[in-house]
Amino acid sequence: MSDGYALLDILFFAVVAVFIAARLRSVLGRRTGHERPRPPRIQPQPAPATGETAENVVPLPDRRRGAEEPAIAAEAGPALKDGLTRIRLADPSFDLDSFLEGAKVAFAMIVEAFAKGDKATLEPLLAPPVFASFAAAIDERQRLGRTLETELVALRGAEVAGAVLEGRLARVTVRFTSEQINCTRDASGAVVEGDPSAVETVVDLWTFQRDVTSRDPNWALVETRSGA
Repeated sequence: MSDGYALLDILFFAVVAVFIAARLRSVLGRRTGHERPRPPRIQPQPAPATGETAENVVPLPDRRRGAEEPAIAAEAGPALKDGLTRIRLADPSFDLDSFLEGAKVAFAMIVEAFAKGDKATLEPLLAPPVFASFAAAIDERQRLGRTLETELVALRGAEVAGAVLEGRLARVTVRFTSEQINCTRDASGAVVEGDPSAVETVVDLWTFQRDVTSRDPNWALVETRSGA
């Protein structure tokens, strides 16, 4: 008799199990292995607080700069801008930013070469009258047995301070602001001018010239003067 009750219990629980399984299938569905995977959930990222910089944020170029001339001196007047326009019209390949990058390189090369007395480097960068002046100063320094020590610590700025087109000749004046250490020593090594431990701010106005009809793209230094 007890065996009969046991069999009934087993049948009862089996029916209950089948019922529960059927309900689960109707609610959750059945996976066959071919279902489309669910897209991952994307957690919204909080916006960076004011004053903070997100590491993955890539700043876009400031399109407003296209209407400006950031390399022109702040006090530039109509004459300077007119001069640049005339140079661009006469030489469509003229690009102000590229010109200034080249002028910066030339500035560093000329300052270093003059200090070393390197005439071979100076000659192709300077107009003949300017080269003659530089060469004479180098010769006089060597005659006295003196050496010039110049360290260009930093070039703080280079901006166009003047521009003019006279016939075929374009002239652009650049104001260079640099930090330098300059001193002159005699044959014994004693300092006769300057201070080897002092950094001074030097402002120079250099004028570069080029024939806009020439196939030679290089500009030559035709004038130097203090900008202080």
